[in-house]
Amino acid sequence: MTKILLTRHGHVDGIRPARFRGRAELELTERGLAQADALAKRIAATWKPVAVFTSPLHRCVLTGDKIAAACGIKGEIRDGLGDIDYGAWQMRTHDEVKAESPDAYQQWHAAPHLTRFPEGESLQDVVARATDVLREALLRYPEQTVVLVGHDSVNRVLLLQLLDMPLAAYWRLVQDPCTLNEIDVSAMGDVVVRRVNDTSHLDQA
Repeated sequence: MTKILLTRHGHVDGIRPARFRGRAELELTERGLAQADALAKRIAATWKPVAVFTSPLHRCVLTGDKIAAACGIKGEIRDGLGDIDYGAWQMRTHDEVKAESPDAYQQWHAAPHLTRFPEGESLQDVVARATDVLREALLRYPEQTVVLVGHDSVNRVLLLQLLDMPLAAYWRLVQDPCTLNEIDVSAMGDVVVRRVNDTSHLDQA
């Protein structure tokens, strides 16, 4: 079995009030830095990753670097793990978008698999590129442990693929900052999801 530890970056500004953050560069807050330290400590104490792949956005690079340093390895950037491109909605608040484009906003929540953001991506686009990174991890590191540091949307679509669930189920999953998902994948492609959105390591962060 190859073990995939799928994680998310730490807390950033723009989560409250909710904004379509996407590709915007946002720094980890003090809380986010503490969360990343707690996540790194837990991973290093429990597993022995041989690789850490991160989104190119700095909030993920920094989170991944903390994990890699704790494990004595070096993080590697993978563009495929970058956050979804919200296009014209990027960094706008949900209230703003809902007021300006109520039908499109409603569709995003009712039928996410049918939504393409204006001047941006669809969930199918995210699946294609993020799954390529997962495939690389499985091919390069069989029978070993790899950490993937992504974003809320990226993690949700990867989990849906691994659970053999449709993109229409996007909103049924939650991915909190510095969460931990543990997935085992056999050489034949058999998948066992051992934990989803585990944040127990953040109790003291």
